[in-house]
This record gives sequence, C-alpha cells and structure tokens, in this order.
Amino acid sequence: MRTTLDLPEALMADAMKASHQRTKTAVIVTALEDLVRKNRVRNLRNFRGKVDLDIDLNTLRKRR
Repeated sequence: MRTTLDLPEALMADAMKASHQRTKTAVIVTALEDLVRKNRVRNLRNFRGKVDLDIDLNTLRKRR
C-alpha cells in the first residue's frame, strides 16, 4: 500500500541506525510489527491469574 508521510528526518535517521534497517520502508514496517507485538503481549497480560490450568507436568511429559 502506498502512503505519503511527512516524518522528521532526524527521527528517521535515528530509527534506521537503531534498527539496522537499510530502507525507510523497512524501518516503518519493523516499527509497526513491534507495536502490534507489544499490544498483543499487553492484552495477554490481562489474562494473568484468570485462567486455571490444572496440568500435571509429569503426566503431560509421561514421567513416572
């Protein structure tokens, strides 16, 4: 998808150095993927303590 963005040059240069990406597109894609991943992790944290897993690891791993 083509999109025109007006981004600060210094910020883009810093982002390219920090991410070791060679293109501006790669920097933006990497940043968006990271944002989505962090959001998913944050949403998973909402389930902490709410899911009761009654699992016996020895049985699961077929230990005696």
